Amino acid sequence: MNSITPDIEKKLSTAVERMPAFPKSVQRILEITRNINCTPKDLVSVIDKDPVITMKVLRVVNSAQLGLATKITSVNQSVVYLGQNTIKNLALSIAAIGILPAHNAAGFDIQRYLMHSLTTAAFARQLCSVYAPAEADPGDCYIAGLLHDFGKIVFAQNMSEQFKMVLASAAESKLPSCFAERELIGADHTVVGAMLAQKWQFPKPLIDCIRTHHSSDAATTGMNDCLRMADLISRRLGEPTESNPYREGEAPINPKRFGTDLAKVIAALGDIDKLIAEAMNFAQVSLAK
Repeated sequence: MNSITPDIEKKLSTAVERMPAFPKSVQRILEITRNINCTPKDLVSVIDKDPVITMKVLRVVNSAQLGLATKITSVNQSVVYLGQNTIKNLALSIAAIGILPAHNAAGFDIQRYLMHSLTTAAFARQLCSVYAPAEADPGDCYIAGLLHDFGKIVFAQNMSEQFKMVLASAAESKLPSCFAERELIGADHTVVGAMLAQKWQFPKPLIDCIRTHHSSDAATTGMNDCLRMADLISRRLGEPTESNPYREGEAPINPKRFGTDLAKVIAALGDIDKLIAEAMNFAQVSLAK
């Protein structure tokens, strides 16, 4: 499904090379937090050296949503209040959002894309904790959700005319944009998204997850299953992307793991409103200058 010609691969590689590098500080955060012996001090030492992330982390901690009685003035205090995983996810979100273009000639809705990515990330993390705790890391599932559609940003930014036609075709057919992408570009966003994740030096399981999240024959793994289900739930609950709306009657995602009752899976996520509010807070703070 994802085989491409050498000519198309060359065009995609050129588009990927035009994308900004992922911040080294966030790469370092991901690296140290994969170590089970990582301490809060290790995390703080990296964030403290990045003034942009430091400023935005403190904005989240002191936001109205959290409603803390005392103002937090340091990253160290932030880790105490929010925990290492939340701070790691916030730093990653800030970095990814910082790469998003403010405008694009394709007319791709960046705000809608962003909320879909953040809610998918939050849902994937929760699903992993409930349905695949021994198979995948919830933090890795969060990253997969956050970055799964980033290939669309590559298209919108660097292949805007073709992607504009893709969006029009997807809107008319009411099918996921990956079908029109394959027809009009020669490859879909999963291919170029995986290429970008490889450029950013993410682990191979994450790259593979991004590459196969629209493949009907994708390998059954904890991360892949949780990402696909999170994507479906995010679109079902009202945060669909314009290029992939929720469609009634979509096939269940791995019935052996989740069953066939979508309402039951959604209930297992817990406080949905809280997860969505967290995503909105991350988006607002990360976009603020």
